[in-house]
Amino acid sequence: MNRILIAEDEVRIAAFLEKGLRANGFTTTHAKNGNEAAAMACSNDFDLLILDIGLPGKDGFQVLEEVRGRGERLPILILTAFDEVEDTVTALNGGANDYVTKPFDFEELLARVRVQLRDRTTAKTRTAKATTLQLGNVVLDLLTRQVWVENQLVEMSVKEFQMAEVFLRHPMQVLSREQLLTRVWGYDYDPGSNIVDVYVGHLRRKLGSNAIETVRGIGYRLRV
Repeated sequence: MNRILIAEDEVRIAAFLEKGLRANGFTTTHAKNGNEAAAMACSNDFDLLILDIGLPGKDGFQVLEEVRGRGERLPILILTAFDEVEDTVTALNGGANDYVTKPFDFEELLARVRVQLRDRTTAKTRTAKATTLQLGNVVLDLLTRQVWVENQLVEMSVKEFQMAEVFLRHPMQVLSREQLLTRVWGYDYDPGSNIVDVYVGHLRRKLGSNAIETVRGIGYRLRV
């Protein structure tokens, strides 16, 4: 059963939303101000947040900023009495998923809630399916950070694993030293370093001597 947090200071509207959503099979919790809403939204107990802009304490924009600032991907449906383009743009640019203006039709709001929950479920399913990368006899488990080659567990350092992941995400694609350096070590690393070549050597010993091909003058390509 999906759990919805309603951040709304008008008791009448909050009660109307709770009654309608519960009648449609949802579990609801009511936050009366922005401080409560921000704390509850970051508790991982909810599947969607209906967020009023005009909340006492922290307003809806501040709650939105705090929730997104913590990296929370909770779908957020903005609910506001302000029928202005600027508010819509601000909310959407701030990380809101959708926007409904008061007064609203409950059936429309319900449809928008269901769309957000459906998209969230789809995203979770895709994430669950994407926990491993495999090419040939090489398997990377992205959750446990383990590598298997021909069904044998191979020990890898953090950087070795990161480079192997880059290669497996781009099989048969030529990757330049600069691309590998940026994706594994970051932009600030010395571009004149030979660290990429060193780690390619490490991976060849662990994945197989012919696993990574040198493309002269360009970079490397995974051939597993």
